Amino acid sequence: MSDAFTGGCACGAIRYEISAEPIFMNDCQCRDCQRRSGTGHGSYLTFPSRKDVRLQGAATQWDVPADSGNLKTHAFCAACGSPVYLTFSAARDLFTVHAGSLDDPGRYMPQVVTYRMRGHAWDHIDPAIPQFDRMPTG
Repeated sequence: MSDAFTGGCACGAIRYEISAEPIFMNDCQCRDCQRRSGTGHGSYLTFPSRKDVRLQGAATQWDVPADSGNLKTHAFCAACGSPVYLTFSAARDLFTVHAGSLDDPGRYMPQVVTYRMRGHAWDHIDPAIPQFDRMPTG
């Protein structure tokens, strides 16, 4: 195993340390991610188990229905507004962090683009990365 993934919000009120490797890294071009990021996509690392996550600080949470109808819970800092992590009602053990919240964002290496069908021509995505119109399954 490599070094733990660490990060948090801009003001430091929320911090995390994850002792596992991500199982999925994606750039998502859905409208929800566009609105939340203020740009053309959001970038995420998903980890397999919350038991590998040490979390400090209290996040404000906001539930958003996914296309599937299941809830995604967005967690952000009430003090500085930084988005930090997401959890999912349909996959309760998964823990997803925003790539920009990492102490070392250079560790993020996107594997796929999701919701490409909602992308914009001005949001230049690496054409070598596999792209899916929606979230791939399986």
